[in-house]
Amino acid sequence: MASALKFYRVMAYIVGVMLLALCVAMVAKYGFDSPTAVMIVGQAHGFLYMVYLVAAFNLGLKARWGFGYLLLVLLSGTIPFLSFVMERKATDRVRKQLAAAAV
Repeated sequence: MASALKFYRVMAYIVGVMLLALCVAMVAKYGFDSPTAVMIVGQAHGFLYMVYLVAAFNLGLKARWGFGYLLLVLLSGTIPFLSFVMERKATDRVRKQLAAAAV
């Protein structure tokens, strides 16, 4: 479960940063009539979000999260800054599980 957590954490940070970059690109598109950045960053975020979904789902299965919590973690990559918050909560939750299993 530790390796799944590490992969999830890396993907959560990457997706969070890419989503913020996409927001900046959208401001550039609609504020300054520059659509190129949205095409590039949007496609990159879309692909990386799919990888994030796999990482989060894998961790959720291994950690035996409930459906509601798993859904919240999966959707957190679509709302700016939420992936950072949920990454911290999920990490704390999994580390507590790992510590309890070690005792």
